[in-house]
Amino acid sequence: MNQTQPGWELYRSFLAVVKEGSLSGAARALALTQPTIGRHIDALEEALGVSLFTRSQGGLAPTEGALALVPHAEAMASAAEALRRAASGEAEEDRGTVRITASEMIGTEVLPPMLTSFHEAHPRVAVELMLSNRTEDLLQREADIAIRMFRPTQGALVAKKLGTVGIGLHAHRRYIAAHGKPETIEDIQKHPVIGFDREPSVRRLKNFGLELNRELFAFRCDDDVAQFAALKAGFGLGMCQFGLAKQYPDLVPLLPDLVRFDLDVWVVMHEDLKSSLRMRLMFDHLVEHLGAYVNSSKS
Repeated sequence: MNQTQPGWELYRSFLAVVKEGSLSGAARALALTQPTIGRHIDALEEALGVSLFTRSQGGLAPTEGALALVPHAEAMASAAEALRRAASGEAEEDRGTVRITASEMIGTEVLPPMLTSFHEAHPRVAVELMLSNRTEDLLQREADIAIRMFRPTQGALVAKKLGTVGIGLHAHRRYIAAHGKPETIEDIQKHPVIGFDREPSVRRLKNFGLELNRELFAFRCDDDVAQFAALKAGFGLGMCQFGLAKQYPDLVPLLPDLVRFDLDVWVVMHEDLKSSLRMRLMFDHLVEHLGAYVNSSKS
């Protein structure tokens, strides 16, 4: 193996080719030229002594050796982003960048007004919002602050529990006017239900006397935002946070004492970020405003 250590720019091009499937796609994504990307891949292969891609009908396919490199290169990408954010503002100034990760529903329906009020108070702080239902690793600095629906287990984190969010069965008033509403658990099966396609997310519910499987659902989608859109459109019955439903008065809770579950809500950041003013300001802002939302979501 070549003793020269490849630079980050080579790995960045490598990740882009893996993601885009071609040199041209990677070049567009990184705003570089295709020959430059090609030279980066050649240089990385020479430095590592391995072949990274093979040509296929669909473009460039990563080899097994390349796939083994991907998680390590992604860790480098996260570290590079963390360095960029850290360098974007002085520790004791309210300027720079804060990267937040949250679930799709929290990020699209709950956070925008809170982030707007924060921006109005601190206009020099740029906000990056990463929507994902997977657990982002704060220790790897994939994000600065995370909003999580479970108790964090990693060390070296500052975590604040805001309470629990209640989630229950709802339907649009228009749907209820046309089709009535269930009065018992058994009645639910007489209505179209909105649920998952391939990801069995609702299995975290207790079994309320129904078989909670894919066949129960008349609308199947693994995207929470799309499920919520179907609920607001009056497709049928679906699960929704009580606090969120209060923001949409046409959404009516159904059997709230029988069909519901609760999720903890935490705001979390790495303890090393406590020395950054903008991080503390955002953390405290989210604790205050998201905490008020959580209190409204209990029932």
